[in-house]
Amino acid sequence: MSAAPGLLRGRSPGLTLARRSLALILLCLLLLPFADLRIITVDPWGELWRMALGFAWPDFMALESPLRAIVLTVSVALWGTFIGAILGFPLALLFHHSRLVRGFCAFVRAIHELFWALLFLQVFGLSAVTALAALAIPYAGIFAKVYAEILELTPRAPNDALPSGVDRLSRFLYAELPLVWERLASYTRYRFECAMRASVLLGFVGLPTLGFYLESAFREGRFGEAGALLWIFYALVATLQWWGHRRLLLPLLVGALFFLGPWPDVDGELLWRFVSHDLWPAPLLEGNLPGLGAWLAGLPDLLPAIGNTLLLALMGTVGSLLLALLLWPLASRHFGRPWLGFGGRMLLVVVRSTPELMLAFIFLLMLGPSMLPAWLALALHNGALIAFLVARHADGLTLGMPNLPASGRYAYELLPRLYPNLLALICYRAEVIMRETALLGMLGVATLGFYIDSSFQYLMFDQAFFLLLVTAALNIAIDAISRRFRPREVPLDDPCSR
Repeated sequence: MSAAPGLLRGRSPGLTLARRSLALILLCLLLLPFADLRIITVDPWGELWRMALGFAWPDFMALESPLRAIVLTVSVALWGTFIGAILGFPLALLFHHSRLVRGFCAFVRAIHELFWALLFLQVFGLSAVTALAALAIPYAGIFAKVYAEILELTPRAPNDALPSGVDRLSRFLYAELPLVWERLASYTRYRFECAMRASVLLGFVGLPTLGFYLESAFREGRFGEAGALLWIFYALVATLQWWGHRRLLLPLLVGALFFLGPWPDVDGELLWRFVSHDLWPAPLLEGNLPGLGAWLAGLPDLLPAIGNTLLLALMGTVGSLLLALLLWPLASRHFGRPWLGFGGRMLLVVVRSTPELMLAFIFLLMLGPSMLPAWLALALHNGALIAFLVARHADGLTLGMPNLPASGRYAYELLPRLYPNLLALICYRAEVIMRETALLGMLGVATLGFYIDSSFQYLMFDQAFFLLLVTAALNIAIDAISRRFRPREVPLDDPCSR
């Protein structure tokens, strides 16, 4: 991530950014009374204390054979990322040349991995195919978009220096790919870290990854065991740069194949019926337009669910912005002693490594079912991620007035130089926040995800698929709005922003 003051053009870029931010915050404040923020549990602080004790004194001895869950979590993440990259790379080559490819990629990445898992679960059951497809399909769309953006920034000089008779494939392999290979590999490594979190979350739909045992331990009040599982996950993420080194990639891929499973016996007729019949409204298949109107009238009242989804996404975005503004100095070398900065960075890494669904589940146990746990989870995860990136950018800046007090360095020296990138990061994360907002309905929050999960539970696949299409459309719309909202002149190439 890189930026410099002066990249933004116009008569008053700082004032424009401030107005955009204030407008977003004021809109959130105006709509906040419509959010259900009740605390329903009797003793939330007591519950928090018990969870904190479990995290501080994890009970590793209570774990029953965690190795299998760890290996399966890593194997699913590794192969899901690998297949997604293989599928996404050729799409990236066509991304800026085909509107159809861009639309397809936008659709598949707009649906969360857990919703894909619920879809494939109906045909392939609790199998490796469900887990791998749930990661590989949306990741293919994400890889296509980000790879295409990276390839678009390739310097043209080496390509122009080649003779005119050189074919397109040779130009790509020898004049373009070597220049961007490190950036492609860097983003792929980051996406694998994201896949680790997604693989854990697959346990929430029954797949025996770490998330399955985490959910069971939290739900049953075994907080010492839950703390041990969380520490194992954080250790996996923290040591990823060593055990996930590129020299070990091939052995890891081969070894992971022996731990993936079970592999389902696919019934071709059942699969075809599911795709061609079960996912579509019966009146549509019969060409019965009046009947289709009756089918639409039988859907749940979607307006409140859509409103809650959009409101929670707005709250999560504004909460992330405010928390990022408060937290980034904790990890910056310009504030406090070095050991304080190290501790701040570790805190931000832990919070950003914990998936939003897991955070929301923990807050749900503490506070009860309302929008408050979901809001806290979205704001904490994304705010910590953005604060970490902003602090890393701040550490690369040289102070022009080093003798200012800490408040002066923050308000007058650093924040004006960092804020364009911070706002751009918030806009980049808006699409991700929207995806997560819909997903949090699986925990009982009245967003679209609540009705999607309920439709799958009652085997109403046509209704579930329609709601997934609505969710995808909302996510694509939010992505388009955020592209117009963010500062266009700020170059932002940090992969963590996607």
